[in-house]
Amino acid sequence: MEAFEESLKSFIIQTKNYLRGLQNVKNTFDEITNQMKYEVESIRNSQEKGHSVIPEISYSSLSKDKVSNSQISEIKHRGCVIIHGVFEEKQASDWNDEIGHYIRENDFLNKAKEKVGMDNYFTKLDSSTPQIYGLYWSKPQVMARQAETMAKTKRFLNSLWDITGPMGNEFDPNQDYSYADRTRRRQPGDKTLGLSPHMDAGSYERWLDPAFQKIYHSIFSGDWTSFNPWLASYRTQTREYKSPAVCSMFRTFQGWTALTSQGPSDGTLSLIPISNSISFLLIRALQDDISDSDLCRASPGKALGAMPEYHEEILEGLISIPQVNPGDTVWWHPDIIHSLADEHSGKRYASVMYIGASPKCSKNENYARKQALKFLNGESPSDFAPENYEINFKGRAKLEDLSELGRSQMAL
Repeated sequence: MEAFEESLKSFIIQTKNYLRGLQNVKNTFDEITNQMKYEVESIRNSQEKGHSVIPEISYSSLSKDKVSNSQISEIKHRGCVIIHGVFEEKQASDWNDEIGHYIRENDFLNKAKEKVGMDNYFTKLDSSTPQIYGLYWSKPQVMARQAETMAKTKRFLNSLWDITGPMGNEFDPNQDYSYADRTRRRQPGDKTLGLSPHMDAGSYERWLDPAFQKIYHSIFSGDWTSFNPWLASYRTQTREYKSPAVCSMFRTFQGWTALTSQGPSDGTLSLIPISNSISFLLIRALQDDISDSDLCRASPGKALGAMPEYHEEILEGLISIPQVNPGDTVWWHPDIIHSLADEHSGKRYASVMYIGASPKCSKNENYARKQALKFLNGESPSDFAPENYEINFKGRAKLEDLSELGRSQMAL
């Protein structure tokens, strides 16, 4: 491991020298910082006036193709959206109860104590132990992933992207592979189990990986105003460092489905709703006050943190999602900084199922085929720590529980 770390430091030094030579990084960072301050001020002003900053639409309008151009523009500007009513509220509440029964019947909490520390993806963050359960194959999770309403929602989200690439379309926006992820059940009154602001889908790779360099070429070359966060070129060709909980699929949106009502005081999700804020993080790491072998503490296999000592200007734009109800879904672009509040001061559990949008492409298909074998055996998916709680769990989903759509989404 030490040899790898030394090799990585050397590679970082070489890459930073190369990237710094493409432009005047100080001038570019000053320009970006001014733009980010303007965006943050706009967010704060809207918040103070009681206006919703995070776009919200209904599944009903989506299903009837009645989402307006202005709403789409706002989603692209903010890099996130809440879609209300993807599932009936009673259905989502019933799923929450069923997952609770699944946890109790299989004595999950006691079994989980034996495997503490296997998943260390968030250990570089100041707050790093959310109540996220290593469960993937409960029937509610599988039913939600293969639901027709979820499939239609993902098609809409995928359609927001320009899918053209140098070797043809990067992905098929109308077809999806399921990405089995976990569930969160945060206790009321909890003050310790948050997640500091961070970004997934790559840390140091965002500077060093050739595909990422091409994605962000306009930023690295100094033409940052022409960067299009919604251009898919090279997005499906990135290579992330393998570690527990680093996603091997390309997701057009990360997301979750609410199983309980939750809002600003319930220890739930906060976002920095600025779709091009990635430019700030990338150029910040190239400034002279950062060591030549450092990328603002980006580390292999860890979440990419946004920290006060480096990123104070944009962190002031971090805001909580508004109130959502069971069956509502929340979605954010893979370059959006997000966090989980340190304190849950509400009176009820804040529970969600993590379900992202992962369209059909060769990268996603390769992972889906490996994931399918894990599903059939009841094992933890390859991207996650091999805790394998569910192999002998009563009531977990099996092959016969998959619909035709579900089988297709699981590469079966």
